[in-house]
Amino acid sequence: MTDYYDTLGTSKGASQDEIKKAYRKQALKYHPDKNPGDKESEQKFKEISEAYGVLSDDQKKAMYDQHGPDALKGGMGGGPAGAGGFSSMEEALHTFMNAFGGGGGGRESIFDSFFGFNADPSSSGMRPGTSKRMNLTISFEEAIRGIEKEASITTYANCTTCNGSRAASPSGIKACSQCGGAGQVHQTRGFFSMTTVCPSCQGQGQIITDPCKSCRGTGREKKKQNIQIKIPPGVDNGMRLRMAGYGDAGEGGGLAGDLYVYITVRPHEIFEREGDDVVIELPITFSEAALGCKKELPTPSGGKVRINIPEGTQNAKVFSIRSEGAPNVHGSGKGDLLVQVTIETPVGLDDKQKELLKQFAKLEGSHNSPRRRTFFDKLKGMFK
Repeated sequence: MTDYYDTLGTSKGASQDEIKKAYRKQALKYHPDKNPGDKESEQKFKEISEAYGVLSDDQKKAMYDQHGPDALKGGMGGGPAGAGGFSSMEEALHTFMNAFGGGGGGRESIFDSFFGFNADPSSSGMRPGTSKRMNLTISFEEAIRGIEKEASITTYANCTTCNGSRAASPSGIKACSQCGGAGQVHQTRGFFSMTTVCPSCQGQGQIITDPCKSCRGTGREKKKQNIQIKIPPGVDNGMRLRMAGYGDAGEGGGLAGDLYVYITVRPHEIFEREGDDVVIELPITFSEAALGCKKELPTPSGGKVRINIPEGTQNAKVFSIRSEGAPNVHGSGKGDLLVQVTIETPVGLDDKQKELLKQFAKLEGSHNSPRRRTFFDKLKGMFK
């Protein structure tokens, strides 16, 4: 009986990545283009492609692992070879192209991309500029309302003398004789067809015979500039802003890089962010919690809000005030202001206060502390 794992040279517990890697290694070894006229290699190529066709499909692999190749007969559109057997070389090649990421690029493009020989034919020496990073620290209030900050950055910009052409004059630019201005050269090595960056012009397609003296033929020069950074309302600590085109200038007409601004928000004295919600801890006295009270609180946006604390409020109770939190940085409304109550136990009591509390304790009933009563009822049940 055919063992697909043995065919690929892998084990039954192999992962999909390991199965694919094993197939690629075998497929390159027995590919018909590498072994023209070798019938034995063609048959081996069909067998490993058949094995990969089953083991790379989780459903077919599960059926094969449980019942063997007979369970797949007639279910894969295969030919007389039985369990997924390929009736033609075209089917085997189709599996090969899929495994190597090919679609309509043909055999040459698959081999080129796999071995890294293929260069981007549209590049023509154009290289994008390097992106830059900067850190910016803002206050909590600035993050809530949004702000515009000025910053100074140093980047590579197109040379003002040659306008990025790298040459002192137009006559100082010549087409590369080796690649004919394409920036690439084509080579054939056996059955491989390769496209590589031209070694003479380094992909530029041009040779500079009279370099610009200002930039020494690089086409770029360092430039310091002041920029305005617009920080949207609701930005949070650790977020990153992208400013397109504010990085280094590209080479050969390539696009400029970007500037990434990493935001650090200084902690606030009383507010704390939880996503778009803002949490504030409100300390109240035992008397205020027991009798109820009203409190006026600030909001993150700089306003004020009045909150009613009902009598009998328990410690850690959270009250939510709708749409008084932080604005969503993408403009999708605002979060809530979450007020968490903290009941402070009185300290530093004088004799009169202590006496009053003792009198109050004598008047307390179990109905005044229902949670305490329930807790001790549970404890009694545990010790029976």
